[in-house]
Amino acid sequence: MITSIVLIKTNVDQIPEIAEKIAALEGVSEVYSVTGAHDLIAMVRVAAHDDLADVIPGRISKVPGVEATETHIAFRTYSQHDLEAAFAIGLDA
Repeated sequence: MITSIVLIKTNVDQIPEIAEKIAALEGVSEVYSVTGAHDLIAMVRVAAHDDLADVIPGRISKVPGVEATETHIAFRTYSQHDLEAAFAIGLDA
């Protein structure tokens, strides 16, 4: 699974509507409304690297009101859930 973080600048008058449209797209798992230089952050999860082109420039960038995107591809995922599971391996309750 390929995970990418897409930083999105939008028309600020339509952030909730744009976020809902992006969240409904195939390949988009979450959309966050955030403060800072960007208006939204979308988490995109796809099976293959080539699928990113279908989702990001092919779908997200074409949502009316999306002005710009910046994409970061994750190399590795670290989460509290993963760490707890790793430390619990082989331990008896």
